[in-house]
Amino acid sequence: MQQLFTILVVDDNLLNLKLLSTTLENHGYKTITAVDGPTARQLAQTEKPDIILLDVKMPGEDGFEVIRQLKNDPATGGIPVLFLSGVIELESKLTGFELGAVDYITKPFHPLEVLARVRLHLKLSIATSSLISNQADKLRQITEAQTAMLTTPDNQPGAGFGVYYCALEEAGGDFYDVLPISDDIYGYFVADFSGHDIKTSYLISSVKALLKQNCTPIYRPSESMKLINDVLVKILPEDKFLTSCYACLNRKTKNLTIISAGHPPVVYLPAKGEPSFIHLQGDVMGSFEDVSFGREAMKVKPGDRFYIYSDGLIESVQQKISWPEGSEKLLAACAAVADQPITSAPQRIAEKLKPESVAIEDDVIVLGIQV
Repeated sequence: MQQLFTILVVDDNLLNLKLLSTTLENHGYKTITAVDGPTARQLAQTEKPDIILLDVKMPGEDGFEVIRQLKNDPATGGIPVLFLSGVIELESKLTGFELGAVDYITKPFHPLEVLARVRLHLKLSIATSSLISNQADKLRQITEAQTAMLTTPDNQPGAGFGVYYCALEEAGGDFYDVLPISDDIYGYFVADFSGHDIKTSYLISSVKALLKQNCTPIYRPSESMKLINDVLVKILPEDKFLTSCYACLNRKTKNLTIISAGHPPVVYLPAKGEPSFIHLQGDVMGSFEDVSFGREAMKVKPGDRFYIYSDGLIESVQQKISWPEGSEKLLAACAAVADQPITSAPQRIAEKLKPESVAIEDDVIVLGIQV
């Protein structure tokens, strides 16, 4: 049986609604319609359409607010949205694209133009799904993965980072990577797999390959992590998942974006100021497709520092150190090494929190970034 694609058409103008639904249905699509934002969001939740045609100017909840709520909902965030608008100002279009729209169709429109745009974006959506499936298929074929060499500051001198890494066992569950996305943009990734076994070391190689494939300028950081998660859902065993934190720093524009997937909060140490935590809520990676990650976008200044770490740095069952007590010590340690070069600061922090006289109970990673 052929797949029937469903289009949700949202417009408070009943004539436009009838024209669009008739055109699409005459060409083999199933349509559902809504005349206001709340109804559209409810239908998107229950019907899971393949594409949404959304009017910008509507009474009450306009199209911008509708798409904002759709993209913030894991159940509807991946549905392509095409705006229908009589507004042609550049600022309006840029707002729509920033909120996640994939295209703009200007009113008055020709039905065949709408049909062509729908076909195009359905093809792109299918291609993206195919890309995820192909990546998952290739990774399934890895029978003997080798742990890739860990990136060092010498490998990426422009990335401005330092790192401390200590594995509890031969097959560690924590790992990190630093990726050059462009000449001025770098990605910094820290993750903690559930479990510490030989399978985990193989999976680390897979995740590092996914980072290289998907952390590119064409994707926003949140989109990169969503693509990686979609593949991990397909390849990870049922008992495996990972927490992670991904920071993308544009050193030219001084913009930093942090994406958190159930990971401990990042430490922010401004060039002039006291350290503090950036608390973000987010689902873990690899367990299910409809995830919601924590996100923070901020302007940074030269000299600002950020520390991403694994929970083994601060928590201890034997010493009965839980998050509240451990977090206070972590902030104090970051402040104490503020005058140290970023290349050595992570090790100094680890030494203060995990001295050699104390046996480690878990993998430990401290990744420091300096703007």
